[in-house]
Amino acid sequence: MSTLEIKDLHVSIDTEQGEKEILKGVSLVINTNETHAIMGPNGSGKSTLASTIAGHPRYKVTSGSITLDGADVLEMSVDERAKAGLFLAMQYPVEVPGVTMTNFLRTAKTAIDGEAPKLRTWTKDVKEAMAKLKIDADFASRNVNEGFSGGEKKRVEILQMELFKPKFSILDETDSGLDVDALKTVSEGVNRAQEENQMGTLLITHYTRILRYIKPDFVHVFVDGRIAEQGGAELADRLEEEGYDRFLNVQA
Repeated sequence: MSTLEIKDLHVSIDTEQGEKEILKGVSLVINTNETHAIMGPNGSGKSTLASTIAGHPRYKVTSGSITLDGADVLEMSVDERAKAGLFLAMQYPVEVPGVTMTNFLRTAKTAIDGEAPKLRTWTKDVKEAMAKLKIDADFASRNVNEGFSGGEKKRVEILQMELFKPKFSILDETDSGLDVDALKTVSEGVNRAQEENQMGTLLITHYTRILRYIKPDFVHVFVDGRIAEQGGAELADRLEEEGYDRFLNVQA
């Protein structure tokens, strides 16, 4: 079992008005084979947490720690975090002109594992994963995300996750912009990765609809850069009925 631990994390960004604190003391422990859902209103710090774990340079950690099996994640470069077993499915996946999906996937897998996958096995694995995610085989020869629809980009993110086999995946609003069929397909991919690789999942979302397919073990409510409440899957059902007003009123 591996453990990703976030302890009393404070994170700020630079704005035109000066430094602004976004995360105000977040503590969270995620083990492999667990699913943690982070929910909350816009601007509550959910995506900031995801970006900070992944190593986005815009976000400055002013205090606190992030460790993976005791190793200091904050001291790692972005590629070192990937090699250590962290994966981020981005809210807005970027296009990479001039780089085909085939080249990108194999190059990234080689960088993560430290050796190139055997071509015959790798080609088979890619084809099978693409088929399960309902990604057209022709996409393998297209440039990464170039001209892809929002749903196609999200499926490609999950394709990477299934092929790279991380210890922990951070899914930053992966459900946004997905229709019902795409949401189900993406969710099935996450569930497969968790079952086959004992992956731990940190799922960031506004809505409970994805939680009908990916069942959370724990739900954490983010409000104003803090965890305002924690519970099991039943907390998500309560949020569906009541919304976030009771938390926002307390903050006000």
